[in-house]
Amino acid sequence: MSDQPENLMLVYLRRLDEKIDRLAEDMREVKLRLTALETAVGNLAATEMSHYAIMADRTDRLAARIERIETRLDLREQA
Repeated sequence: MSDQPENLMLVYLRRLDEKIDRLAEDMREVKLRLTALETAVGNLAATEMSHYAIMADRTDRLAARIERIETRLDLREQA
């Protein structure tokens, strides 16, 4: 009689162990996917900042060109 509870307990422990193994594998997959998403978001943010920097540079260069044109044509107001 003592064999049955022990075997039954082993059966439940093995099932529990299998479920934990599946959960661990699922967590590894989730971590990989999360890392991929974080990388994509980081690249997107970096790209967005890069576009902002490019636009700011272009605006600064256009402002400088306009100042030169105004100065050359004597259109600038004296400060």
